[in-house]
Amino acid sequence: IDVAHGVILDVEPTPAHRTAEVESTKTMVERVEERFDLTPHRLIGDTAYGTAPMLGWMVEEKGIEPSVPVWDKSERRDDTFPCSDFLWDAGKKEYRCPAGKALKHNWRPFKKPRSHITQADTVVYRASQRDCTACPMKAKCCPNTPMRKIARSIHEDAREMARCIRKTVQYQQSRCERKKVEMLFAHLKCILRLDRLRLRGLNGARDEFTLAAAVQNLRRLAKLASPPRPFGGQIASTAQEIG
Repeated sequence: IDVAHGVILDVEPTPAHRTAEVESTKTMVERVEERFDLTPHRLIGDTAYGTAPMLGWMVEEKGIEPSVPVWDKSERRDDTFPCSDFLWDAGKKEYRCPAGKALKHNWRPFKKPRSHITQADTVVYRASQRDCTACPMKAKCCPNTPMRKIARSIHEDAREMARCIRKTVQYQQSRCERKKVEMLFAHLKCILRLDRLRLRGLNGARDEFTLAAAVQNLRRLAKLASPPRPFGGQIASTAQEIG
C-alpha cells in the first residue's frame, strides 16, 4: 500500500500463518518493482516484520528503511547483564563485557577457515573461562555458566539500524501513517463485507482480493481527481449575488 496516497499497489494471498504473510511482502515488493518500476524507500509494519532475515533483506538487499520494531528476545529476565551492556567492536569483530574483557568467536587458529555461522544464522561469541572465573562481576553476568556467550545475528547491522530509526521523529510519524493501512483493511471488512471469502483456495482468494483492491483504488481515484469543494461561506455569498 502506498501510504502517501492510500493506493493498493499489489495483493498476495497466503495461508493464515505469520511467516507466510511476512514472506509475501518480498513477493509483492519485487512484483511492484517489475511492473511499475517503483521501489519503496521505507517499509512500515508491526513486529512480525522485525525478524533478522526480514530486516537483512530490507536493508542489505533492497536498501529499504525499516520502520518496524525489532523482534528481540535477547534481553534477560534474571537481573543479569543484557546483551545491550556489551560493546561491539566492529574493527576487531568482538564484544567487550562491562569488565572490559573480550568475547570472541574464535579463540584459536584453524587450518581451514570456518564461518562459525550456526543453523540459526548467528555467530556465537564466547568469553574466556579464565577471565570469567576471576571476574568479580560473574554473579551479575553468568552465574550458572562457566563463561558468558552472546549469539550475534549475521543481520545484526540491519537490526541495529532499525533500533536507531525507532528513536527518531520520523519513526513516530510512520507509526501514525500506519493507521492509514489499518483503515483500508477495516474498510474492506466493514464496508465492502470482505470479512470472509466466498471462493476457495489461494487462487480464489487472489481474485477476491484483486477485485476488492480495484474497488478501493477507484474510490480513492474519484476522491483525488474530484475538484475541491468551495467553503460554505463562498457558496452563501454566491447564492446571494445570484438572487
